[in-house]
Amino acid sequence: MLLDTFGRQAVDLRVSLTDRCNLRCTYCMPEEGLQWLGKSELLSDEEIVRLVSIAVTDLGVTEVRFTGGEPLLRPGLVSIVAACAELAPRPELSLTTNGIGLARTAAALKAAGLDRVNVSLDTLDPDVFFTLTRRHRHQDVLAGLAAAEAAGLTPVKLNAVLMRGVNDHEAPDLLEWCLAHGYQLRFIEQMPLDAQHGWDRSQMITAEEILDRLHTRFALTPEPSAARGAAPAERWLVDGGPASVGVIASVTRPFCRACDRTRLTADGQVRNCLFATGETDLRTVLREGGSDAEIGALWRAAMWGKKAGAGIDNPEFLQPERPMSAIGG
Repeated sequence: MLLDTFGRQAVDLRVSLTDRCNLRCTYCMPEEGLQWLGKSELLSDEEIVRLVSIAVTDLGVTEVRFTGGEPLLRPGLVSIVAACAELAPRPELSLTTNGIGLARTAAALKAAGLDRVNVSLDTLDPDVFFTLTRRHRHQDVLAGLAAAEAAGLTPVKLNAVLMRGVNDHEAPDLLEWCLAHGYQLRFIEQMPLDAQHGWDRSQMITAEEILDRLHTRFALTPEPSAARGAAPAERWLVDGGPASVGVIASVTRPFCRACDRTRLTADGQVRNCLFATGETDLRTVLREGGSDAEIGALWRAAMWGKKAGAGIDNPEFLQPERPMSAIGG
């Protein structure tokens, strides 16, 4: 098992498949992009599957989420999913994506064994989409969402980040649109994980502000806290239910106490926290012929040292050097 000194067990593995992305979201990376990892630095398909296998069969992981950068840019994605679906015990397999390219891959991913998807979409307005992402791909994301639903990658979850003065007025519209399409909406507070290190707490739209905006159109009833479990989103029933909306208050109400995640970067580093400033190198041991037992021991040690919390409310909090695209959200 992957335990830490505070009694938490990591059963949810986030696997970054690439640091590359085909959008340039203002809250993630600069317009010119970043210095991408070289091919030799990236884990191969076989190396990813082996590490996931160790996590699932030896370390107690039950859920695997593939992330990026943008995971649909990984050429071997379908075969990686298929190999992980063959593991015993079989983990729950999901994918976080910007949705571009999902229209052409959703059916193949479902056939390979993917269970569901989370799609990032911050606006219903194509012009605002371009302002936020610097790309004219809004229609591609909408097509990807529809394809995921048609392929049975359900429930389709939609992640949205609100930016002050840009799309923060859209919160009720986004929820109304998701309710009409059967998508599960989750708002996420903007986190200090941008490559530019330009995050400004005073400009962040907080969870309370998000809820205030939603209350202008909907009646929201908090779900019982027991229903949340280790999920990061606090959820509210909309107009009495059964539909719900979630808010992930990563900054103002961190959920560290119930965190059950472990993270593997595209270059084979274990991170025990999204905001960790250190990593544990599994890639080198893997490539030098390390056994499953040796790799598992390193992974356990990495998680054992996990801190009680991210410390994001501490004035001395340090933003990780590596941005979200390299860490894998």
